[in-house]
Amino acid sequence: MAEVNAPTGSAGADVSAPDPDTVSGLPVNWGLARRTAARLVPAGPPVSAAVATELVERLRKDAAVAEGHVRAVTRMGEGLPLLPADVVDRPAWAAAAVDGMAELTAGARLPRTARAARAVTSTTSGLQIGGVLAFVGARVLGQYDPFGGPAKDGRLLLVAPNVYAAQQALDVPSEDFGLWVCLHEATHRLQFTAVPWLREHFAAEVGRFLSMSTANGSAMIERLPEAVRAFKEAKGDSLALVELLQGPEQRAVLDRLIALTTLLEGHADHVMDAAGPEVVPTVETIRARFTVRRRGGGIVDRVLRALLGVEAKVKQYAVGSAFTTHVVGAAGMDGFNKVWNSPNTLPTRAELAAPDQWLARVA
Repeated sequence: MAEVNAPTGSAGADVSAPDPDTVSGLPVNWGLARRTAARLVPAGPPVSAAVATELVERLRKDAAVAEGHVRAVTRMGEGLPLLPADVVDRPAWAAAAVDGMAELTAGARLPRTARAARAVTSTTSGLQIGGVLAFVGARVLGQYDPFGGPAKDGRLLLVAPNVYAAQQALDVPSEDFGLWVCLHEATHRLQFTAVPWLREHFAAEVGRFLSMSTANGSAMIERLPEAVRAFKEAKGDSLALVELLQGPEQRAVLDRLIALTTLLEGHADHVMDAAGPEVVPTVETIRARFTVRRRGGGIVDRVLRALLGVEAKVKQYAVGSAFTTHVVGAAGMDGFNKVWNSPNTLPTRAELAAPDQWLARVA
């Protein structure tokens, strides 16, 4: 089991202190976002009741089975209960995603604005978020939400119609593909349940970034022309645009967030493939075909993916997986698990691209 210590604190300014000139949370009509997503998300593929029932029951069980395999690979989570997943349809996933986003961003402290202006912003944001989630909801296979569930203590979701549609498109065995998907999501669940400080640290960094970005809105506007020129040179890299709009302090927080999410996604991909050959006979075929699927899509789909940051997320998988593989090869899984000791042992963005520097720092 990984050695896990209490956090030694997060870098950056404290945004939790109350301020009469600020309000908590984003100006988003979350109820409108939920209704918009439910209305716009397309229906899932047609399937018989028997096939749907079998898939739902199997995925629910596979999540617990997968986490057992993940624990064997990661050497984390000893003694924690093995839990099933919540298997949902597309509208239910979108509703859960809205609730998770609201909880995650609740710590943001934003400048107080006039009630009318906030109402307009809230409505517009609700519609936009609902539209985005409708697009993503037709594609996402599963998700571990550290802030979801009735007790807000985490919820693993598997989107049955999307798992079925992807399995059919890839033409791979349904039993193998479902378990393969569960391996990735179970790794995310284990990351947050076996590392007790991670959930609070992640939420604090998100709240800090949102608070700082909004408070410095005028500076962002001043940098917009330069950012647009650089965005064109970066061939539409939406993450590059976000980075260019940040000042030095916001950029430091953003760098930490990007490094953390890259680590989490890459670690999950590495574990999925490490556990796969023992429990998923067709893992090499699934991985090869799924990698092509991540890059695929028509021109409209690819533009939307770029605008929504999906392309940046795909890059995260590769960078984070390469870092994990290198460190595990050099120091073993116990050596890699030092990343979970505290926020101070998380790799930086620079170290993700140069894992030997991280190894030297934590040695």
